[in-house]
Amino acid sequence: MPPIGPETKTNSSSGRPSLPQLVLAFLKIGAIAFGGGMAIIAMMEREVVRHRRWLSAEEFLHGVGLGQVLGPFAVNTAFFTGYRLQGPVGALLSMGAFVAPSMVLVLMLSWLYFTYHAIPALQGALLGAGPVVIALVISAAWSVGRKAVQTFPAVALATAGLLGALYGINAVYILVGAGVAGVLLGKKRIAKPGSPPGSGVSADPPPRTGRQGLSGYAGMLLARGLPATGVSLVVLGFTFLKVGLIFFGGGYVLVPLLYQRLVAELAWLSPQEFLDGVVISNLTPGPISVLATFVGYKFQGVTGALVATVALYLPATALMFVLCYGYGRLREGVYFQDFLAGVTPALVGLILSAAVLLGRGTLVSWQAALLAMLACVLLVRNWPPAVVLAIGALLGVLKLLA
Repeated sequence: MPPIGPETKTNSSSGRPSLPQLVLAFLKIGAIAFGGGMAIIAMMEREVVRHRRWLSAEEFLHGVGLGQVLGPFAVNTAFFTGYRLQGPVGALLSMGAFVAPSMVLVLMLSWLYFTYHAIPALQGALLGAGPVVIALVISAAWSVGRKAVQTFPAVALATAGLLGALYGINAVYILVGAGVAGVLLGKKRIAKPGSPPGSGVSADPPPRTGRQGLSGYAGMLLARGLPATGVSLVVLGFTFLKVGLIFFGGGYVLVPLLYQRLVAELAWLSPQEFLDGVVISNLTPGPISVLATFVGYKFQGVTGALVATVALYLPATALMFVLCYGYGRLREGVYFQDFLAGVTPALVGLILSAAVLLGRGTLVSWQAALLAMLACVLLVRNWPPAVVLAIGALLGVLKLLA
């Protein structure tokens, strides 16, 4: 099979992007992707699938599904997209570009916080951006759902994904169950009759470019043998690496994991410091997992922030290399296609569940609900998400949503 490269023809009308184009696209997404989790996925889908047409909706959803296994799935989806378009180098650059804007902002806010013990007053802007984030999620669910959910079995799987997420079932269990259902039913019963057997950029493989055994006991001794003010880079990285190995279920699962480790067990942070770190992570675009950046900055400045963040992402990144490599070679297999056919509609249900769950705490007034509906209309009419987000943030700053 010929390797994927810039000259390879694809099913996309826009062709394959160059590395600079890929980096700039994910820098843009990372700079405006507020809301965490599925809200970021919605922004990514709009840019990669609808606007630039680099991936099909089906292949993008496969990436979201693979990204649910371990670590922050929005970061993993950026990795998957880059891998499919430009191989391992594209994967790492896409992931780095996506995370970079939020890391820079968290570093700035962390400096302000630990210097002045105050958080900049951005709550109004965040309040106004919330309803727009709900609209983005609904828009993404509609965009992929109208293509992926067109038969009764697909509707049933999407509904199961929605209800399962609303009842708190882990996303990994939902997707595995849907995949097994896909194997039992077969793709022909789930996908729209007459649809092509495969879609996406290319079935060719991407280009090639060049457990804790010791960690459990020794790491515990190292971590507990140092006071909070004496946390070294090695201990910092080691601690976040261990958290990364058990980081299942998406960004907000990280919050209780880090609280248990950093506050309850190691006493590195006070409960108030930890809460403020979560707030700072939510005030920035990108994944909430940049909470690691805040913690690392406290002990070792910018270097500590980088070490903590990289260590947290490292296990998931290594696993995504394996999954993306296997995806490129197995995606044409019958059973693998059946499995993915079941996963795809379930992911649509998961995306919708995010809108419901986020809406409970966001659409608290008729003004906020009206803004969400207007934002849906503007997004359907292809207004740039950054512009719609800016409108919502301005309304929040002007206190027009109370």
